[in-house]
Amino acid sequence: MTVEFTVEGNPFGKQRPRHNRATNVTYTPKETTNHEEMIALSYKRKYGRTRFAPGTPLCLAVKAYMPIPKGATKAKRKLMLEGAIRPIVKPDWDNIGKLVADALNGIAYDDDKCICAAVVEKYYSDLPRTEIIITECVASAGNT
Repeated sequence: MTVEFTVEGNPFGKQRPRHNRATNVTYTPKETTNHEEMIALSYKRKYGRTRFAPGTPLCLAVKAYMPIPKGATKAKRKLMLEGAIRPIVKPDWDNIGKLVADALNGIAYDDDKCICAAVVEKYYSDLPRTEIIITECVASAGNT
């Protein structure tokens, strides 16, 4: 099985947990939970309750399309759209991947521990979005 879906809007990375010293409570920032909910909702809109069987090894591919900076010249903008210039701005690739993986826990799969391989790529685009593909991993020749 393969699932593919898109989350509209600026890509977002998982934020570190925060700690309130007054109440001694550790919590996840609201922006992170909001984006996790957006990802889960995008998945549910397209696939409903369909999910991978428990224990299935999974491959995760994420393409994050970042907005082009307003100050970019026409020449630089063209290079950005062609992929010759790639984003080296926040969020970090690993925080994007972690947010996506955590958001789909219990939604697309049992637990993100089943993800055996992952690729996160960042590009520029006029239409900021995050494209997500999840497939069942197959054993490749040469693995022992």
